[in-house]
Parts: sequence; structure tokens; C-alpha cells
Amino acid sequence: MSPLLSRTTPGDRPERIVHLGLGAFHRAHQAWYTDRAADAADWGIVAFTGRSAGLAERLTAQQGVYTLVERAREGDRFATVASIVRAVPGTDTRELTRMLGHPRTALFTLTVTEAAYRLAPGGGPDLSDPAVVADIELLRASLRVRAEHGATAPGTVLGRTLMGLEARRRAAAPPLAIVPCDNLAANGEAVRLALETLAEQVSPELRDWLPTGVSVVSTSVDRITPRVTAEETARVQAATGARDEAPVVTEPFSDWALCGDFPSGRPAWESAGARFVAEIGPWETRKLWLLNGAHTLLAAAGRGRGHTTVAQAFTDPACRAEVEALWDEAARHLPDLEIDDYRKALAERFTNPRIEHRLAQIAEDALTKLRLRIVPVARLERAAGRPATGCATAIAASGFDLTEIDPRLAADDAFRTTVQQMRTLR
Repeated sequence: MSPLLSRTTPGDRPERIVHLGLGAFHRAHQAWYTDRAADAADWGIVAFTGRSAGLAERLTAQQGVYTLVERAREGDRFATVASIVRAVPGTDTRELTRMLGHPRTALFTLTVTEAAYRLAPGGGPDLSDPAVVADIELLRASLRVRAEHGATAPGTVLGRTLMGLEARRRAAAPPLAIVPCDNLAANGEAVRLALETLAEQVSPELRDWLPTGVSVVSTSVDRITPRVTAEETARVQAATGARDEAPVVTEPFSDWALCGDFPSGRPAWESAGARFVAEIGPWETRKLWLLNGAHTLLAAAGRGRGHTTVAQAFTDPACRAEVEALWDEAARHLPDLEIDDYRKALAERFTNPRIEHRLAQIAEDALTKLRLRIVPVARLERAAGRPATGCATAIAASGFDLTEIDPRLAADDAFRTTVQQMRTLR
């Protein structure tokens, strides 16, 4: 049997980054950027799973290292990533609290999915959520004593974060940068507001400390990372000669934009291709309207033509033309953010047949996605006196009635007629 993958470079990287949400995307994105940074040797990641222990155990057996497979059109490229120095089950909330309070910890990054933040539709924590309410009561009681010795741990992501921040406050540790890397609009601002609102509920001292003790950074992340199949371990072993029980498969493309302050330092992520920007909104919008908007259109139009993956649908000339029309409309309302290059990169990504991005998965929550990804562009196009045919095509293919999607557009007789025409043509 081939040997289990393990570290080849002696010496540990210092534990300066804590991550919550150890999974494929984190390992294909933030951990990969950290490993490729010019000062990678100075930044080790202690990564906590969401809850389960399985992945943490497999990575621990491999001393935290794993194989990243870049699945390019012409073949696979294999690299060993060594930025995770310790993998911990998410159930070990005492260790998470200890690490968040440790003076050497400079960054807390998260990839926990949008739903895990438990935010209300209008922003802030959802105070009607029973799990949020339970954590508020638990934190009120436990923060009266030493946070790390609480008898019961908070159940929510933000509740666990506050427990760790209270430990940091009591330790008088240096300021911490929190870096959410999930697809929340203005994710840094959303997380900051939620933490401040929860702190207001549980501890005046923690509330007053947050503005100086924590900086919350906004990010826009982009890298398609499909689920790893059972056969992947065998492929990696055949290619590398080492057995890897936790490989990651991803596309060659990656993008990461960050906006905010890092009061206790950060890796030189820009040396690995990340960009630091003055405003995150334009980068988020570029991705939402061009990448996600095209996915929403393809999920409806492509499946209507019998396709099952993005690659199949985008190589269909009819679907490709519909996406290009949508992109033309969106691009008119975006600032100069290398739009032409981004469109070319999207086309290359979408036509990679070796990345199986399934349309049925993209089609989930289609109504919400239409409202976020298509409706804003349609409104802007109509306000400019243009027909918004690309947007109308996406709406027509979805099968939803226009009144369900957006009453304002439904009241626009000309646009409603365009949607009906596109529906007839289908």
C-alpha cells in the first residue's frame, strides 16, 4: 500500500489563523492562497470543522496536508497544500474559544454557508430564531464567569464567535480581524452588525469593546469546487504515489477580493493573486450579475433543452447566445473591472467539461436567485429605455410568473410583453 500523505518540510508554521468551516471550498481557496503566499511559513491555520469529526481526523492523520487537484481542460495538476497545521472537530468549542482568545491569533476566517449566520431578512441576527434566542440566554449566563469555562457551548456560529471574542477581551489580546468568506452581500458589514447586535443583548462590556477589539473584513470569493467522489483518492494515489484521504478537486480559476483592516497583520495574499480593494460592492456585483446570473439562466434554459451540466448548456449555441445577451445588459451597468477579461474567463470555465457543475443544484431556490441576479439588471435596462431582452429570457425560461418575481417589472407593459414573447419562442 502507498504511504499516507504527510509533511515533507520539517517545523511547524505558527498558529496565527483560526478558521471555522473546514471543507472543500476553504481548502481550495483561503488555505490555498495562504499556502502560496510569499510569507506562508509565518502563517499556520488551525481549522475547525462545522460539527463533524471525520474530516478533522483524516487530516490529522496526514499532519494537516492534502492534495489539491486543479481540474483543467487539458488534464489534472496536483499540488500539496500545507497551510493547515491543525484540524479540529467543530464540536470542540472550548478549543475554538481558547484559540480566538490567544494573543498570537491575528485572523478568524469563516466559510460556513449563508444560512449558518442566521441573519434576519433585513439584516442583523434573526431574533425570532430559537437557536439564536437560546444562545443569547446561554451567553448572558456564561459571560458572567470565565467564557472558556461555560458549562454549555453556544450552538450558532455567531454565538460561538462571541464566546471566543469575550475570551479575547478578558485576555486583553491584540485586535482581531474577522474575515467571512461566504456569499453574503457585504458580508463583512453584515457580520459586524450581527455581532454588535448580539453583544448588545448579552454584555455591555463586550459591546463596548468590539469597535476597537475587532475589525470585520468584507470579501468576494470565487472558485468552483465540486464535491469529491469516492474514486478521487485512487486517482490521486495513482498520480502522486501517496495515499490521500482528504483530497480537494477544483477549477484552475480563482478570485479573491478583500476590503478592510488587518490590525494584527495578515499573510501576503496579494503575492498569491488576491486583490485588496477600496470597495467590495462592485466586485460582488460583477460576480453576482455575470457568473451567478448566467448560472441562473442556464439552470432554467439549459435544462429546458435537455442539458444537465453548465458545460453542456453553455456549449449549446442557443444557450450561449442567451447568456451573452444577458452579459451585454449587465456589463452596461458595471464599472471598469476588467469586464471583458472576466467574461472570457467565465466562458472558459463554463465550457470545461471536466468540472461537473450540475444545473439541478444551481436551480435550487430559483425564485430568490432571479430576484437577486436578474431583476436589478432588468430594472436598470428598462430605466434606460432598453427592452432588457436578455433578462426577459431568463425570466421566461424560469417558468415563474412575472408578478411572483417582481411586481414593479410586472407593471411594465413593454417588459411583460417581452417576457411573454420569449416564453412563446421557447
